[in-house]
Formats: sequence, structure tokens, C-alpha cells
Amino acid sequence: MSLAMLHKQEDRYLHEFSQLQADLKAHEVDWLSNIRQQAMQHYATVGLPTLKQEEWRFTNIAPIRDTNFKRAALPESLPNATALQPYSLGDIDAYQLVFINGTFTKSLSRIDELPNGVVVSTLQTAAHERPALVQAHLGRHWGAAVHGFVALNTALMQDGAFIFVPKNVVVEKPIHLLFLTTAADEHLVTYPRNLIVAEPSSQLRLIESYAGLDGVSYFTNAVTEVCLEDSAVVEHTKLQLEQSKAFHMATTQVHQARASHFHSQVLAVGGKLSRNEIFAVLNGEGCETTLNGLYFGNSAQLVDSYTCIDHRQPHCNSHELYKGILAGESRGVFNGKIVVRPEAQKTNAKQSNSCLLLSKDAIIDTKPQLEIFADDVKCTHGATVGQLDANALFYLRSRGMDLASARSLLTYAFANEVVDRMPFPPLQQKLAERIWGYLPGEHRSEGEVR
Repeated sequence: MSLAMLHKQEDRYLHEFSQLQADLKAHEVDWLSNIRQQAMQHYATVGLPTLKQEEWRFTNIAPIRDTNFKRAALPESLPNATALQPYSLGDIDAYQLVFINGTFTKSLSRIDELPNGVVVSTLQTAAHERPALVQAHLGRHWGAAVHGFVALNTALMQDGAFIFVPKNVVVEKPIHLLFLTTAADEHLVTYPRNLIVAEPSSQLRLIESYAGLDGVSYFTNAVTEVCLEDSAVVEHTKLQLEQSKAFHMATTQVHQARASHFHSQVLAVGGKLSRNEIFAVLNGEGCETTLNGLYFGNSAQLVDSYTCIDHRQPHCNSHELYKGILAGESRGVFNGKIVVRPEAQKTNAKQSNSCLLLSKDAIIDTKPQLEIFADDVKCTHGATVGQLDANALFYLRSRGMDLASARSLLTYAFANEVVDRMPFPPLQQKLAERIWGYLPGEHRSEGEVR
């Protein structure tokens, strides 16, 4: 399909791309313009995902396809620190980059006194000041199966964070990327793009948060690329806290070199329709990958989690635990794939998905997958779906606990297994406190989560 043919089907994206090219023509570097052009050509070929595609057959993105979203801009007045407080890390000492409607907001950010050699900036700034480093990694580690949302993000990316940690440097404080959408108008769209590069034997703790300050419909299409060189360690936490009318599509691409460790945890609680993807490529011996996730659904929300762990080299380990809590008429989707290539002997891979249904109308579609092409491996996967244990509820109530409190306690116990696996205790405590706010309580009707 050519761009001319695309114009007939998705003319709003082509128009937006043409307008963006005109706006950036005077100051964007040629190699970045070429990346945008190639991505738009790819989008012209693949289009947006449909229900006919196996990896999207439970997630109908028609509400996004049928809405004429327009590119967001900075609001006339910026939110103050009080408005940001519910999405900040509280008393956790951290560096923070704040993006309002996809644009970096220096007045609300804190990136002073970085360790020697560490670079924390916007992607736009890095593309001009460190072009060789950005060009070496931006969009370089993807496979052939890049779907339409990733292609659109690459073609239309506004800005985002660039983080570089040099060899042997340990960043003690977390780096928090906070993306907020605020507007009086409906149907705004942002395209955040983040690039993280961790050199050999470096260590980084990264937190991404996405939220909306107003109860309007908007769309976040985000991509984060994480490149770990030999023996690098990255702990990555994703907090998807969008407003109830929001749409959220996000992809994290991870490329690991020898003996590197990547630890991910995802909390997804907001959005009318959301999908959080993680693609992890273990491309060196001795890699360690941990993916943990916890998702909540209520009302008519659709919460989709997709993961793919690609073992390409021997002696690598991966561990995955995703849990869902669904109430109301919500629907959850979990599709977790583990691929073990012929060269990846001595692989040890474990995957588990469990879902708790708090109402008779909640639905979960779960699909754990193993694709093994090596013969000397240890791989397991499984999925369980159930409701709160009636005997446990009866026991707690017989000890004087009311029904709502008993339901909350049992639901929290179910979720807490994921929280307990977080390697950073201060953030673990913050998330535990936040999770209580999404559990059934005495002021909520039975079966509601929020």
C-alpha cells in the first residue's frame, strides 16, 4: 500500500504527518526525518491492527480507529505542583521529568546533580547534541513485525526522555518520567517516545507514569526502547493511571546483551481501552529477565497485556507473573509468549497468569504460549481464573469482619504477590497503598474495584 492509497483510508494520519514534516523541516536532522518517513511507509503497508490478527483478536481498537484525534499542544496555563501530587512519588527522592501533553515542562521537572557522565534530557535535545548515540539505538532493535501503533509513534513522535548511563555507573536515585494529558477539549493525542541506554555494568531504576488531569477522552500512543549492554541492570516500573475515558497504547522494547538483568513491573488501572506490551530480546548469554504485572478492570474497561520474551542465546533465565482483578462488565486480555530459539540451549523460563473475577459479568481471555525450538530447556507456563474463596470469606466474617473488608483483604492478598516481587521497597510500599484504593470497600457496590 502506498502513501497515496493510505490517504483514502487514514487521511487524518497522513495529513498530520505532512503537517509535522513542514513544522520540523527547518531544524530536524536528516537521519531522524528519514526514520519518520520509513515508519510512515511501514504504516501504509500494515495499517492499524484488526481482529483478524491473532495477537489482536480479543482487542477491538475500533473506538480509536473511528475517532478523529488531534495532536495535543501545551495548555495555556500549566498545572501546578499540587495537581501533580497524586502522580508523584511522594517522599521518594527521585529525579523527575514532566511532560505535559507530550511536551517537556522544565519548570515542573527535577534533573539536577546527576552522577558524572549520566545524561538525562529530552529525546529532541539528544538527537541534536548526541546524534551518533541516538542514531545507533533509536528504532534499531525491532523485529520485522512492527504493528501500526508503533509505526505511527515513530512517524509522529513528539518528544520524550533520553537517558544514558555510562559504563560502571550506578544511578542511586530513581528517574521518574511523568506524562500528563490535560485539556478542555476532547480527543487529543500524544506520541511519547523514550530511549534508554545502559552501558556495560551500569545500573538504573526507571519509573514511567501516565495519567490525565481532566475527565475527557484522549489517546496516548507511547513507545519506550531500553538497551542494556553487557552486565547492565535496569529496573523498570510502568504505572498506567489514565482517566476513565482515555485510550492507552504502549510498547516497551527491550534489547539485552550478555549477562544483563532487566526487571519490569506494570500496574495498569485506568483507561477505557488500554494495551501494555513488552517485547524482550535476550541476545546474549546469561541474561536474566523478570516481567511482573498487575491489572485492574471495572465498568466496561478493556485491559490488554501482551508480552513476548525472545530467548536467542543459551544459559538465560526469564520469570513472568501477571495477575488481573476484574469487576463490573470489564474485560481483561493476557497474551504471553515465550520463544526459545535453536541456539538458546539451557534456557530456564517460567510464566504464570492468574485472574480474579469479582463479578459475574467480568471476562478474561488468557493465552500463555511457548514456542520452543531447542531441546535442552526448562520451560513452564500456566493460567488460572477464579473468584474469591467462599470458605475464606466465611472464615473472616466469622471472626467479626464485615463483607466489604473481607473481600478487600482477600483481593489484596491475591494482588500482593506481584507487589512483593518488586525489588525497590520504597516504591513497593507506595504501590501497596495505591492498590488499596482500587479494592472493594464499604462505600462501593459489590463487585466494583474502583
